[in-house]
Amino acid sequence: MGQTNSRVEPATSAKASPVPHTVPVAEDHSSKPAKCPIDHNPAPKLAECPVDHSSLSPLNQMPTLSQEPAQNQSVRLPTNRTESSIPRDQGLKWEYPSPQQFYNALVRKGWETPEEHVETMVEIHNFLNEEAWEEVLKWERRRNPDDDIQLARFMGKPGQLSPKARLYMFAGWLLPSRFNTEPPFDRHDWIIRRPKTGEEVRYVIDYYSAPPEPDGSPVFSLDVRPAIDNFGSVKDRIAVATEEVWASIRENNKKPPSQ
Repeated sequence: MGQTNSRVEPATSAKASPVPHTVPVAEDHSSKPAKCPIDHNPAPKLAECPVDHSSLSPLNQMPTLSQEPAQNQSVRLPTNRTESSIPRDQGLKWEYPSPQQFYNALVRKGWETPEEHVETMVEIHNFLNEEAWEEVLKWERRRNPDDDIQLARFMGKPGQLSPKARLYMFAGWLLPSRFNTEPPFDRHDWIIRRPKTGEEVRYVIDYYSAPPEPDGSPVFSLDVRPAIDNFGSVKDRIAVATEEVWASIRENNKKPPSQ
């Protein structure tokens, strides 16, 4: 639980797609150095999530993005928004930005993005967030199997490395053959609400790029875990880490000894 790797296969082929944003769980930072799948030249700082989370609506915590075509835009993009599976409140669910809104966010960030790739980017952006929510639910079901968890609000923090990401980078410096030294290309903080108790819990999500599949399909990795803000989250983190260690030991014991 926590680290999730998968190849991305949306309805539209994602091969060689310049996608900014991640699925079964596998802790693996020993592969080739991760890098943001968008080629920004020059790119002196960490790539940022193209959706500007700093201007969220106080009503729905979503950015206010224009549906009008950007200046010099040559390809007409859909303006329909997709409803997610992620509950918000009062029976409502979060909606993802439309391709046009997504493109406008990219333009505002100053990214030069081929317009024909935007719809694929939106599909993968949505896919990764759905997978992130599934990882959150895995954590929450350990303690609240019958509670209908809600995503109360969220914030993108692409320029702020989490303590765990810093630890992995330090480990990569010490043991480069086993760990990556590249930082995650994005980070989100999600605040979930437990309706039965009204308690709110912060989750941290680090987004990594992994080496692509042999056919060129992009692969991403999610590291999802509750932030260490309270004793309950600390207890959950320790319990899951212990389970993963014992599972690894049992798996190694099943392997026949080398000749």
